[in-house]
Amino acid sequence: MNIPGFRHKGEDSPQPDGAEEQHHVLQVDVEQLADVFSAPRWLRNLGLASWLLVGVAALLGGLMLLVGATSAITQPVLAAFVVACVASPLVGWLQRHRVPRAAGAAIVLLGLIAIAILVIVLVIGGITSQSDEIGSTATNASDKVQSWLTDAGVGESGASSAGDTAENDTAAGLSTLIHGIVNGIEGLASLALGLSFAALSLFFLLAGGPSMRAWVNRHMGIEEPIAETITGNVIVSLRRYFGGVTIVAAFNAVVVGIGAIALGVPLAGTIALVSFVTAYIPYIGAFVAGGFAVVLTLGSEGTTDAIIMLVIVLLANGLLQNILQPIAFGATLGLNPLVVLIVTVGAGALFGMVGLVLAAPLTSAAVHISADLARAKAAAAADAAVDAAGPPEPEPATG
Repeated sequence: MNIPGFRHKGEDSPQPDGAEEQHHVLQVDVEQLADVFSAPRWLRNLGLASWLLVGVAALLGGLMLLVGATSAITQPVLAAFVVACVASPLVGWLQRHRVPRAAGAAIVLLGLIAIAILVIVLVIGGITSQSDEIGSTATNASDKVQSWLTDAGVGESGASSAGDTAENDTAAGLSTLIHGIVNGIEGLASLALGLSFAALSLFFLLAGGPSMRAWVNRHMGIEEPIAETITGNVIVSLRRYFGGVTIVAAFNAVVVGIGAIALGVPLAGTIALVSFVTAYIPYIGAFVAGGFAVVLTLGSEGTTDAIIMLVIVLLANGLLQNILQPIAFGATLGLNPLVVLIVTVGAGALFGMVGLVLAAPLTSAAVHISADLARAKAAAAADAAVDAAGPPEPEPATG
């Protein structure tokens, strides 16, 4: 039997009579059988992709450990980077008006510190000064919810338990709003360290932002035009997103505050401040602020006004916000709302509050970077095709 790739040694020479039987040795032609034991291409691609996914998972795990271990430093620096991306145009405007960049950075930094202190004092001070009234209003709302459950056929014990749970959750939420920032940081030394890192990082980023960006572009290991496109899109996406969030937060606070005043809710200012601050937390902030406004309206004014406040909150965070967002952001994120929801929740589960806040703008930056690089590649290919074709031949003269 002849097998391709095999040759029986001694097969071509005849054996003399009476000679002992010789053993045949098979010689393998390696070149012809090289593909016999190789894995299919789809399996090789799948294995390579699996190892790449393992590497990405290990990288994310390492980042999580690093951010958790150095959160006292990384979180203030990240916060300063975001604020610097938003506020750097102010420093550039001052520089164009003959103010040295370092002096402009100091002026902007002092202004931002003053605004932050004012907002913190208004929010925490307003809630603390009215904590008794808020507590009594929440208790009234809990009693009304308990009455509704009883009328709906729920047992007395079950309705009481639900009312107590709602009341305790409201109190816990208020406690978080009042003391969450302070209790989340272990001790005054950690608070001072975090604020110092944030202020110093913000000043250096504002003062030396262009030179830092140029250094990063040169050391990214890719061509500088591509690096410029990547860093530029990240900065622009963060600036548009958080600048737009500030405008939308102010709009929501004004709409909800005016609605509370029109309904006669006694804590309209507190409701407006909570709506403004929580707007910086995607999705979760809207639920917290909306629930806070509706509960206080229910406890102080009754069911009808609470339903009206619910409609106002839904309009402020839904229809009216969708009208304002394209104007506030300068351009839409370019992402489907479902994609924004998935990446926000996923990043929040992996990286906590940092991932929750930065997921949407960074994903938008990645989408815009990919689109810009694709356009640049297509333009380069078109230019290369024109150069290869050469100049057009001159038309023959007529006449």
